[in-house]
Amino acid sequence: MITSECDGCGKCLVGVRRLSRLKDSTNSPEKQLDQVLSAVAAVGGHLIAWADDWEVSGATDPMARPQLGPWLRDEMGPYDGIAGSAVDRIGRNQRDVLNTAYTVHESGRLLITYGHEGPWNLDDPNDEMRLSMESFGAQMELRAIQKRNRDETKRARAAGQPKQKNRYGYQFVRLHPTAKVDHVELDPVAALIIRDVAQRILADETGMVTVHTEAVRLNRAGVLSPADHRSVMYGRQPKGTLWNPKAIKRMLTSEASLGYLMHDERPVIGPDGHAVRIAPPLWDHATRDALIAKTAAKWTGARAPKGEHLLSGLAFCGTCGHRLWVASRHKQNNAYGCSARVRGIPTSAHCKPAPTMSIPMLDELVTEWFLVAFGSHDVRRKEFDPGTGYAARIAEIEADRTRLRGDRQAGLYESEEDTEWFRTEYARMTREIAELKELPERPAGMRWMSVGRTVEEDWLSAPDNVARREILAEFDVRIELHPGHSTRRFRATALDPEQQAANRKAAQEHAEEAALAELEDIDASA
Repeated sequence: MITSECDGCGKCLVGVRRLSRLKDSTNSPEKQLDQVLSAVAAVGGHLIAWADDWEVSGATDPMARPQLGPWLRDEMGPYDGIAGSAVDRIGRNQRDVLNTAYTVHESGRLLITYGHEGPWNLDDPNDEMRLSMESFGAQMELRAIQKRNRDETKRARAAGQPKQKNRYGYQFVRLHPTAKVDHVELDPVAALIIRDVAQRILADETGMVTVHTEAVRLNRAGVLSPADHRSVMYGRQPKGTLWNPKAIKRMLTSEASLGYLMHDERPVIGPDGHAVRIAPPLWDHATRDALIAKTAAKWTGARAPKGEHLLSGLAFCGTCGHRLWVASRHKQNNAYGCSARVRGIPTSAHCKPAPTMSIPMLDELVTEWFLVAFGSHDVRRKEFDPGTGYAARIAEIEADRTRLRGDRQAGLYESEEDTEWFRTEYARMTREIAELKELPERPAGMRWMSVGRTVEEDWLSAPDNVARREILAEFDVRIELHPGHSTRRFRATALDPEQQAANRKAAQEHAEEAALAELEDIDASA
């Protein structure tokens, strides 16, 4: 990869290489390297840089490619032209290749490819026609490749076989490295991570654990993102991409998590009218429904804190009641403080002097108080129990039946043979639902489970303040900070998680009784 500085000789060139797949031996990086070097030497030039676009489709516009695009857009400094191993390494779309060639030509730069004598001269009709023909040939090859891929995708879908990339939480199993996918199984690492995310979100009753906070937590912990995890699985270097809240929500709520074969984000339907399952599910249908409800967009008037401070979102001003902010103090540790008055909030006009305390000091005081009050308590976690699973199976069959009915209403199954198949399958699904409804059912729900540890053990083993803040939130801890002249600098309140659940249940029952009484009053008056 010999390069030198741009010296203004008029032939300072950028080497261009591209591969859709790095395993493509017919156009390997080494082969392209030799061809580019030969082409550059033939015109008496030298290379000042390389624009290597690996794992980039030939259908991608050269102007938009990660490495070549910035050079073409004049974002990388001076150069005199580009040199590639062939026209199809520039691109496989005729229009894009010609647009790129004319962009280079009109800027007074050189376009050089291996196998063509000298730079391409677009002012010469013969050269222009030859470039057009070679780019057209590259496009024809691209269309043939795309057609083969489409045909293979249709064949695999009809055969119930996976195609394209594996979903996060799953891995493809091949009998030998270059063979086709034999079957799909759970990825032991990724499945554990995404199941833990699902469990944390389902068990949370504080609103402090969301897809956004989970993305921050995973990024902070250095857990490989789905894209980087896949790269490592296939022997490539991770690119440092981050977890994305929308991607997490999509993984939690997609029917792909049930192990189905997917197409256009919908399960592929087999000959029996049911979705085709190609792998064990990450969780069952009831859990997926619970995740959909839990991650649905809602506004409670507050945001889940994503900062690293122990008391973010839990500490409030004892004078005006507004949430404390983190303030920077010169030559001292940062401090929790109330800035409501200086921000002009009318209800805080009397908040003077505003309370403030260094972060380490207040964190230490709260930690000492909390461990004395709750450290000896047994840790009990709320875990989602899918129940006997009959309800989940009923929901799954009902979804298949609804989908089948929708296809019928859309005009499918119009022939006599298709109509008979539709009626048979629809009746079979209805009978199966009726049989399942006769079985005793333990409904899905949250259950308190003992984990055999104390709160203090969890606190001391927590990896950071974010995990400790989640423990505080489970106990509904609220800290009020008072000014320095107060006899009591801070006041803490908390409530045992099981007591919180009992209070919520009692409040819900009271609301239901009130609603029922109101309906009875309306009926009586009528």
